Amino acid sequence: MRTRPRRTVVAAVALFAAVGALPAAAAQDQHQEQRHPSHGGLSATIRYTEYGIPHILARNYADLGFGTGWAQAADQVCALADGFVTVRGERSRYFGADAAADSALSSATKNLASDLYFRGVREAGTVERLMAQPAPLGPGREVKELMRGFAAGYNTWLEKNRITDPTCRGAAWVRPVSVQDVAARNFALAVLGGQGRAVDGITAAQPPAPATPQAGTASTDAPSAGTPSAGAPDAEDTARAARELFAADSADMGSNAVAFGGSTTANGRGLLLGNPHYPWQGGRRFWQSQQTIPGELNVSGGSLLGSATVSIGHNAQVAWSHTVATGVTLNLHQLTLDPADPTAYLVDGKPERMTERRVTVAVKDGEPVTRAQWWTRYGPVVTSLGAALPLPWTTTTAYALNDPNATNLRASDTALGFSKARGTADVLDALKRTQGLPWVNTIAADSRGHTLFTQSQVLPRITDELAQRCSTPLGRVTYPASGVAILDGSRGDCALGSDPDAVQPGIFGPAKMPVLKDAPYAENSNDSAWLANAQRPITGYERVFGTIGTQRSMRTRGALRDVSAMAARGQLTVRDLQAQQFANRVTAGDLVAADAAKACAALPGGTATGSDGKAVDVGEACGVLAAWDRTADTDSRGALLFDRLWRRLPVSQLWKVPFSAADPVGTPNTLDTGAPAFSAALADTVAELRAAGIPLNSRLGEHQFVVRNGKRIAVPGGTESLGVWNKVEPVWDPANGGYTEVTTGSSYIQAVGWNGGRCPVARTLLTYSQSSNPDSPHFSDQTRLFSAERWVTSRFCEKDILSSPALRIVRVRS
Repeated sequence: MRTRPRRTVVAAVALFAAVGALPAAAAQDQHQEQRHPSHGGLSATIRYTEYGIPHILARNYADLGFGTGWAQAADQVCALADGFVTVRGERSRYFGADAAADSALSSATKNLASDLYFRGVREAGTVERLMAQPAPLGPGREVKELMRGFAAGYNTWLEKNRITDPTCRGAAWVRPVSVQDVAARNFALAVLGGQGRAVDGITAAQPPAPATPQAGTASTDAPSAGTPSAGAPDAEDTARAARELFAADSADMGSNAVAFGGSTTANGRGLLLGNPHYPWQGGRRFWQSQQTIPGELNVSGGSLLGSATVSIGHNAQVAWSHTVATGVTLNLHQLTLDPADPTAYLVDGKPERMTERRVTVAVKDGEPVTRAQWWTRYGPVVTSLGAALPLPWTTTTAYALNDPNATNLRASDTALGFSKARGTADVLDALKRTQGLPWVNTIAADSRGHTLFTQSQVLPRITDELAQRCSTPLGRVTYPASGVAILDGSRGDCALGSDPDAVQPGIFGPAKMPVLKDAPYAENSNDSAWLANAQRPITGYERVFGTIGTQRSMRTRGALRDVSAMAARGQLTVRDLQAQQFANRVTAGDLVAADAAKACAALPGGTATGSDGKAVDVGEACGVLAAWDRTADTDSRGALLFDRLWRRLPVSQLWKVPFSAADPVGTPNTLDTGAPAFSAALADTVAELRAAGIPLNSRLGEHQFVVRNGKRIAVPGGTESLGVWNKVEPVWDPANGGYTEVTTGSSYIQAVGWNGGRCPVARTLLTYSQSSNPDSPHFSDQTRLFSAERWVTSRFCEKDILSSPALRIVRVRS
C-alpha cells in the first residue's frame, strides 16, 4: 500500500522533468504549448484536461502560486482585475463615485463608500501588519510564498497575453498587482460578514455638533450606555432587522454538505457531497484546479477567485466542503460620549479620544473626495448595518463595531492544512492550529470511514454570561433574537476577554466550538449546528454561534429527511450522492401541494378572487398542482406554478400545525387553505402567468434558464424557501420568458468517495463553468452539463491526467 503513492510522486517528478526537456516537435505531439516570458525564476507546468480544468505541477509553493495566478488570469482576468481595483480603493477613479460597488467584496452600495473603506484599510497599513505577524497569528511561510507566486503569475500572464474578454479589453484599470493586493483581497473576504457588511455605516459616520461649544472633560451627568437616549433606535425594529440581516436564507451565499460514515457506505469508507451556493457572477465565483508539488502536496477542488489555495476540495484520503455558518461575526459596543465632545467616549469614567482617519479618494471627472473615519479601541464607529438597521450617532451615544476577522489573515493557512490532511482528524487539527475560517462550517469525510462536522469559525467571544451582564437595553433585545450583541462600551469589565486556546485575543478557542465526530451522517444546510445529525443533536454552545431548539429552514428539513433515510438504507456509493444532488425534490411541495390542489378544486365555480378584487378562473391550476411530480427538474410540469404560488403565501398564515422542538424535521405542517391569503395568492399567480403568456403546465426549463452566447440553457433546481437541495436563485423577468439569469446557487459541486485504490472516486461540476469570458470555449460548457444533470469525472491521478483526450500542456515561466 505504501509503494503506490511513491509511484505517483515518481511519475509526477518524471513528467515535470520530461516536459521541460521536450524538444519543440515532441512538445507539439504532446499537445504542449510553450510560454517563455521574461526570466525571473518562477515556473510551473499546467496540464489542461476536459472543460479547461488545469492541473498545476510545481516544484515549490512560490512556483505553485505562480502557476495558479497564471491559470486564474487566463480564465478570469476581468473578474480578478475588478476585485483588485476594489481593494485598492480605486473604483470611483475608474467607474464613478455613484456607480454600484463591487458586491463580491463588501456590501457597499456605491463606489465612493467602497473606496473610502478600502483606501482607509490600505493607508492604515492593516494588511501589511497582519502579513508581518509570525505564524500562527499571521500567515505562514508557505502561504506567503503562494501569494508571492500568485501575484507574479497574474502579472506575467498580463504581460504576455492579449485580453479578449470584452468586459475589460483595453481597460486602463487592468494593471499588474502586488503581494499586498493579493493579501488585501483575502482580507476583504475575511471581513465580509463584519466590517465588510458595514462599509456604508463606517464611511458615513460623522459626529454631530457638540452640545456645548467648549470641549472639556466628561460631565458627571453623562448618561451611561445602559440608559436609553434621545434618538436611540427602536429595540424591536432593530432586533427584527438584525435577525433578517443574519438569517441564512437572506444571504447571497449558502450551501449544503453531507458526510457519510463507513457504517452507511457499501465499502466502509467515507463519502462526501458538497453543494455550496455562491454568486454566479463576479469576484466570489469558484474556479477549479488541481495543485501538485510532488512529495509535498496534491489536492483538487474549487478556489475562490484571487485565492492561491483550494477552498473546497479533496485529496487522495480526505474530502471537505463548507457551508455558511450561523455564527454572528461581529458585535457592537454602545459608547457613552462626552456631552461636550462627541468624538470622545467614556470608559470607566475616563474619556478616550476617538482616532480620526482622513481618507482621500480620486473621482472620475471630479475633484477628490476626503472624508473622516472615526475609530475607537473597539473598532470603527458605525451608523448603520444596512438601511434597515440604523445606529444613529448622537451627542450622547455612538456605536463601535468589533470584527475579530479584521485581525485574521489565516484562512489560506487553514485551507492549506486541509489540503495536506490525511483524514478528518487532521482537518480538525488544522482548524485548531490556524483558526482562520471567518464565516463557514466544515464538513468532511475520509477514506477510513470517519466523518466530521464543526462550526469552527472566528467569532467575537460573546458568552451568554457576558451578554447577560453587559448588554445595553438595546442589546438585551437584539442578542437573544439575532445573536448580535450590543455591549456597554463604558465599562472596562465588559471587555470580551480571551480563551487560553485561542490564537488571538477576543475570540473563542477550539474547545468552545460545536463539533460532531464520526456520526453515521453529518449534514448542514445553513441552519445552526443543533441538528447536524438529527439523532445526535449538538447543544451547549453560546447564542452567538446560533440557536438551539428553533424552527429549521425548509431546505434543512428536506435535507435531513433525505440524508437520514439514505444513512438508514446504507450501502451508499458516490452514485447515491449524485442522485441526491439532482433529486430536485421540492420539500414545500411534498408538504402542501396535495392540500393546495384539493382546496383549489373545492373553490366555488373554479374561481378565486385576487388581491385586486378581480375574479380569476383557476380551474386549470387545480389539475396542474395535483399532477405535478413535486420536483424542480427542468421537465417538471407544475413546478413553476407552485413556485410562484409559494412565494406569495405569507409565512404568518401558512401552517395549521406549529413548530415543535420535539419534531423539528416534521413541523410545522399542514397548509392552512382556509386562510384568505391562500385563494388570493392562487388567483394572483394564475393571473400573473397568463399575463406573461406562460402556460400553467409548462415545463420548468422552458421558463427557468440562463442565456449564454445567445442560447438558452435550462436550469434545474429552485429557490431557498422551496427547500430544494439544488438551490438556484434566478431573476423573475416574465417579459423575457420567466426566470432569466441566476444570481446565486449551486456552484462548485463535488461527490467524493474511495474504493480502496490509490485514486479517489470523485465527480465534480462547476455550474457556471471555468471562464467568464464569452469568447472562451469554457464559458458555458459545464453550465450545459448542469442543465443536463451530468458530471465531470475527476482526473486526479497522473495516469488519468495524461490519458485525457483533451490534454494540453502549457509550461509557464517568469
